[in-house]
Amino acid sequence: MKYAAALLLSLLPLLATAMEPGEPLAPFTLLDQHDKAYTLSADTQVLLVARDMDGAKLVKAALADAPKDYLEARKAVFVADIQRMPALISKLFAIPAMRGYSYRVLLDREGRVASRYPGQPGQVQWLQLQEGRLVSQQAFTDAAALKAALERAPQQ
Repeated sequence: MKYAAALLLSLLPLLATAMEPGEPLAPFTLLDQHDKAYTLSADTQVLLVARDMDGAKLVKAALADAPKDYLEARKAVFVADIQRMPALISKLFAIPAMRGYSYRVLLDREGRVASRYPGQPGQVQWLQLQEGRLVSQQAFTDAAALKAALERAPQQ
């Protein structure tokens, strides 16, 4: 009985992050790699979420040849969960390196935003939005597939 209770309690966080189409996303504000605040708006159509460094590397590979403002043109934003990264490493090495990227990286330093959405380590979660509500979601584990999906995304 103890094991069943422990199993049930360990699965509760998974139930909390399950989202259904039509659900509104809670607004958030995060700083990017240039310390500029960004607030999720109803205009955002794609939310990309990477829960770890491997997921972030997929986004980096998919956007390697992308011009500046590539994500913005598709009304897309990218959230990187960096809560597990040691503060010294992020401050001295990782964030300064990100400043050279041609795209905005919203830094979830405390894991309070990325944890709201489903996803596994080593993948990028794509949340398709319309007027602040979830339309659909999918996960990417391949940079080429992510790049192809971004290419198909409508531009403004």
